[in-house]
Amino acid sequence: MGIVHRLRRGLRVVRGRVFRRLGLTNETVIKVYHGYGHASQLVLYGHVFRQSALPRRRYRQSVLNNTWALLRLFMVKPLPNVRLRTQWQGQVLETTADRDGFYKFEWQDNPPLEQGWHELKVELIGSRGQVRQTGTGSLYIPYATQYGFISDVDDTFLISHSANLRKRLYVLFTQNARSRRPFEGVVRHYQLLAQGNTTPDAPNPFFYVSSSEWNLYEYLLEFTRVQALPRGVFLLNVLKQVRELLKTGQSNHNGKFARIVRIVEGFPKQRFVLLGDSSQRDPYIYESIVRHFPGRIHAVYIRDVYQKSRPAVLEVLAKIEAAGVPVCFFRHSDEAILHSRKIGLISTEEAAKEIG
Repeated sequence: MGIVHRLRRGLRVVRGRVFRRLGLTNETVIKVYHGYGHASQLVLYGHVFRQSALPRRRYRQSVLNNTWALLRLFMVKPLPNVRLRTQWQGQVLETTADRDGFYKFEWQDNPPLEQGWHELKVELIGSRGQVRQTGTGSLYIPYATQYGFISDVDDTFLISHSANLRKRLYVLFTQNARSRRPFEGVVRHYQLLAQGNTTPDAPNPFFYVSSSEWNLYEYLLEFTRVQALPRGVFLLNVLKQVRELLKTGQSNHNGKFARIVRIVEGFPKQRFVLLGDSSQRDPYIYESIVRHFPGRIHAVYIRDVYQKSRPAVLEVLAKIEAAGVPVCFFRHSDEAILHSRKIGLISTEEAAKEIG
């Protein structure tokens, strides 16, 4: 019995070393994504994995390294139906992960809530109540500003070629989160929006709602950090496996609508600005949001990136304008900055200084 036990332990050690050499781990990992709070309701969510990618430490510009790093993000194995626990302001909260390893805590607190970012710890609880694993993450309670911003990711601020599968996959496989590029001027536009009509210590909230999968969460988080885009909450799509990689970011646009609805409903005292592009379904989703929430959407920005869709996009944007919502259909972010100045989202002085 002792020999068998030692053999099994030895095999686990060897297997763990092989996994680490491949940039993977077969140990339990709790991912805690940026959660958020609104009114008296708070939400925190994440995934539990029994196999996942290790955090990338080196970002060498190598096609082989970048390809393998991307593939690793989709070589995940969820750990389903496990108990999880977190604590908030003296409350002990529990939930259970679903069959995809996804978990969500939803709870209430008595307002006013302390605004800003808060670090939370999520614990995996064993059958006897013991803590088996721990993950940490952040929860954001936005400041009571006048506007909130909901932005798409691919081809809105991150150059992705979403309308061309070959180009999209080429960029995904050959670049990484630090070598990918944003559109010229978009970072400064977003920075100006984050500070518009408020103070530096109370920025406007940003929500990044995308059809990209949760597999790409760390990737997108690193990109926004490196590019100095406003720190915000990500709401992404369901996990995919390697066999589904060719379909990344190409499905479940109805889910995107539902995620935006939850945000707008959660902040009834704020007006929202929607930012997207013309490569997929953003104009149609945003037109539905405008109809669903009359008076709540302050403006819609659509980046013109796909010429073939232009006539149809112009038609749906006309419907948004007919509903009394200003629209900016633009190719360069300088145009968007000028429009934001015109409708009062950013100050004249700041906008003029940025574009000379």
